[in-house]
Amino acid sequence: MDEEVQHVEQELAQHAAGEGFPLSQVFIEGATHAEPAFRTMLDALKRHGVKDVIVPSLWHFARLPGLQEAMREHIEHETGARIWVVQGQR
Repeated sequence: MDEEVQHVEQELAQHAAGEGFPLSQVFIEGATHAEPAFRTMLDALKRHGVKDVIVPSLWHFARLPGLQEAMREHIEHETGARIWVVQGQR
C-alpha cells in the first residue's frame, strides 16, 4: 500500500474515532478491480445497513462540484447513509 493511501486511511480512522464509530472498510478505485469502487461501496452500504460514510473530500467522488453533489445525493438517497467529509475538519 502506498504512503498516500496509508495517510488517508489513518486520517479517516482518526475522524471516525472522533465521531464515535470505527472505520470498517475503505474503498479505493483501481485499474485492477473488476467492479468500480463506487458501486462496490454502494452494494456494501446496502448489504450491511451502514448509515455513516466518511470521505476525505467530495473531490474523491468526482472533480466537478455538480457531480460531487450528485454522487453524494445518490449515496444518501440509495442507502440512507450520512456522508461525513473530513476535508476542512480539524
